[in-house]
Amino acid sequence: MSVLSRVMTWARVKSPWIIHFNTGACNACDIEIVAALTPRFDLERFGILLKGTPRHADVMVCSGSVSRQIEDRLRRIYEQMPEPKFVVAVGACACSGGVFQGCYNVRSGIDKVIPVSAYVPGCPPRPEAIIDGVVKLLGTLQAPPKPPIRTVGIAPQP
Repeated sequence: MSVLSRVMTWARVKSPWIIHFNTGACNACDIEIVAALTPRFDLERFGILLKGTPRHADVMVCSGSVSRQIEDRLRRIYEQMPEPKFVVAVGACACSGGVFQGCYNVRSGIDKVIPVSAYVPGCPPRPEAIIDGVVKLLGTLQAPPKPPIRTVGIAPQP
């Protein structure tokens, strides 16, 4: 791993910028996401900042099920984010469609439209769960890749 890639990984893990996007939720998950950003739960202690534009965001936090009407907008906002980009699906509706699953206008979860990096289930999930999901996502970026296990040349033990 080069020095430049290590510095970029360090910066990405220590100060991720997020954008919050509601695809049509009942606002319960949105209230919990905003609560996680308040000083009581202090998401900023991990260096996470809420941004208003996808062009500056590293992580998209989505809530709500994806309808046919919002599908193109969600994809467009995802494509505006710089690489590498990550998506966190917050709530049962974002993960699987929730109570709206099977409706004529609902595409089910967010992962049917864009790739999702982390899921935070619940209806609505607590702010602690949202913080835990985002921190675990950042932890996966920080972990060094494991070397493959080689079994060739090892003699079986009697």
